[in-house]
Amino acid sequence: QVQVVESGGGLVQAGGSLRLSCTAYGLTYDDYSMGWFRQAPGNEREGLSCITWTTGVTYYADSVKGRFTISRDNAKNTLYLQMSSLKPEDTAKYYCAAKYGPSWYCAEYEYNYWGQGTQVTVSS
Repeated sequence: QVQVVESGGGLVQAGGSLRLSCTAYGLTYDDYSMGWFRQAPGNEREGLSCITWTTGVTYYADSVKGRFTISRDNAKNTLYLQMSSLKPEDTAKYYCAAKYGPSWYCAEYEYNYWGQGTQVTVSS
């Protein structure tokens, strides 16, 4: 049973920074991918950034490119999302997800295992 746990959300002023963390427990193969998604009320879930663990290949959505950075700690099996220059429109619930195999499109339908989400609120 794979369990995904994320943390690090909160309230921040526009222009500020936050770092999200995520650990996936129970992955039994080394060939997997992890990613960050977000969903604002009334919107579809959006893929922000994903990484294929074995190759380190990353994907960024245009909406966060240059402001968000995905990284990992292999020893801790932990994924991070460093968010900078935050804007009010970044306000959403942020989810971490995992899947076996490579991440081709950083799309919701690719991912099987999801965390409960952590709220990020950016005030203007």
